[in-house]
Amino acid sequence: MAVCKGRVLSIAGSDSGGGAGIQADIKTITALGGYAATVITAITAQNTLGVQAIHPIPLDIIRSQMDAVLRDIGADCIKTGMLASAEMIEAVCERLTALSPHVPRVVDPVMVATSGDRLMQADAISALKTLLIPGAVLVTPNIPEAEILTGLQIRDDAMMRRAAQAILAMGAKAVLMKGGHGAGAQISDWLVTADEVRIITEPRLDTRHTHGTGCTLASAVATGLAQGMALSDAFSRAHAYVREAIRTAPGFGAGHGPLNHGHGFRKD
Repeated sequence: MAVCKGRVLSIAGSDSGGGAGIQADIKTITALGGYAATVITAITAQNTLGVQAIHPIPLDIIRSQMDAVLRDIGADCIKTGMLASAEMIEAVCERLTALSPHVPRVVDPVMVATSGDRLMQADAISALKTLLIPGAVLVTPNIPEAEILTGLQIRDDAMMRRAAQAILAMGAKAVLMKGGHGAGAQISDWLVTADEVRIITEPRLDTRHTHGTGCTLASAVATGLAQGMALSDAFSRAHAYVREAIRTAPGFGAGHGPLNHGHGFRKD
């Protein structure tokens, strides 16, 4: 019997289509041998074509979910995703400080869905930069998110590095700059700390089935950290896991389809 190792608490929105958000996080954490607990911050009606509706969860319910999990089950790593408003970020950060100040935190600054639908209010960006990013063990922006956070235009490797350094200056310990939104036949993901830069470059997969890649990558790294892996090793495993999940995507939906999060499970 496989041993469940590494408790990961995902604080994120629910995706009714199952491709991103809480659903992607649970699948990823489970597939990599961890234990997933959740705090749902919003209920969305969405599919591969886009987001049709968003219902934010009341702040007192968000706080209560955090209290229930962290006072009993606990967490070895906390991953944050969709946090739609400044008030929501403030509430989450207050409970994190009170209940789990020393638990490593992976911050996925979810701002826009793969479909292009906006998932974060404008006033939340300042709170994200001043409250949630400082002290995070890792921040995982894609190129558009990094541009919003830093005010920089990222068009080449030099600007990728400069944007990562700007996010480090906000108080993050490491930044994973995701290159999927860049141009060209190659995609590079950059893991940047104060001491080193590690880059993984792979050929771009020709597919429209990329819904939830950011959520999946962040939760995969968080699982590795929860299991005691070094950040560089957690990054390597997460990158390989996500790439195979994209390559073997089931092909569901008419738009940006979901990944195959269970590709490592036995088929018999």
